[in-house]
Amino acid sequence: VAALAFSLTLNAVTQASSQFTPRIFRNFMRDRANQFVLGYFVSVFTFCLVVLRTIRGGDELKFVPSIAVMTGLVLAIGGVLVLIFFIHHIADSLQITTILDNITDETKEAVENLFPDELGEAATDEEKDETSTAEELNNWQQVPATNSGYVQDADVDGLLEFATENRLLIRMRRGIGQFAGTGSALVEVAADTESGQIDVPMGKEAAERISGFFSLALHRTIEQDVGVGIRQIVDIALKALSPGINDTTTAINCLDKLGEITGSLARRTMPARIRTHEGVPRVITIAPTFQEFVETAFDQIRVSGKANAAIFERMLTTLFYVAERCQSQSRRAVIETQIQLVAQFADQSLSTEYEKGRISDRVRDLRKASRL
Repeated sequence: VAALAFSLTLNAVTQASSQFTPRIFRNFMRDRANQFVLGYFVSVFTFCLVVLRTIRGGDELKFVPSIAVMTGLVLAIGGVLVLIFFIHHIADSLQITTILDNITDETKEAVENLFPDELGEAATDEEKDETSTAEELNNWQQVPATNSGYVQDADVDGLLEFATENRLLIRMRRGIGQFAGTGSALVEVAADTESGQIDVPMGKEAAERISGFFSLALHRTIEQDVGVGIRQIVDIALKALSPGINDTTTAINCLDKLGEITGSLARRTMPARIRTHEGVPRVITIAPTFQEFVETAFDQIRVSGKANAAIFERMLTTLFYVAERCQSQSRRAVIETQIQLVAQFADQSLSTEYEKGRISDRVRDLRKASRL
């Protein structure tokens, strides 16, 4: 039974990876239900082996641990129920709606953790000007990465404290989710604009301490990188729109979930790119922007949905949904640009005037309904 459970899991993972995207493989590995079922069967098997060793028989002495044998019987009967649950769970986990729901829930949870409603005040225009001047310094020293991998986490508070203690200006060269090769620059360090130093001494100990503020690994993680969740859903949509599969319904489901995520991002305050201490710029980060998230979510799907009126219509509906949740004119401008690109690309790729007219009517009706 344990072998059957393993086989079902591997078969489900292989099917989902080939049909949707290999990037959802980690989702199956982290599934608590799968872990419980596999652990349950292996544990029962191990328990029975241990009990079997204690059973002795002979002419003079016989010993059978009745309680342990009864426990093994109960666990075996429970295994039947667990197997029935596991088969149902595997069948449910292969449905695209379940996969998308799980990715969306994880991504929205990451959005709430990484982008709370209130993050404090951003840097003033004067501080931005001062930082722009500092970035033009020619005495930047690079701190290289000691190994390769994707940046999973960056301790910006630790960088800020280190820069303040040593009167430095630190500029990040790799942001969360970006790949850093061995020897490539993680950050650049220079003297701040008030110290008047020409060169910044950067010894091995200081470089190792700065590198310690970054966590590099083989995979991107959704806990610190919202782009991972968006990327997974986009990949599923692109696979669905490929000529070999041509599954428009799945792509539409993906657009709905992308609208849910970007709509949540539209209400969030993004972290400031410039981190200051007592009004002095100390750390220049690579902070994600709302525009980057929106472009990642919709640009490739728009191109892959060429000549597909259903995709264009649902994308317009999703974009207007996001626009209604934007709290600033700059973010509405980002969505407006996407709407114009969809309308323009639809006019170029659709073959009939009927389909082009539907897209134009859809834009007009949505603008009227949302008052944008």
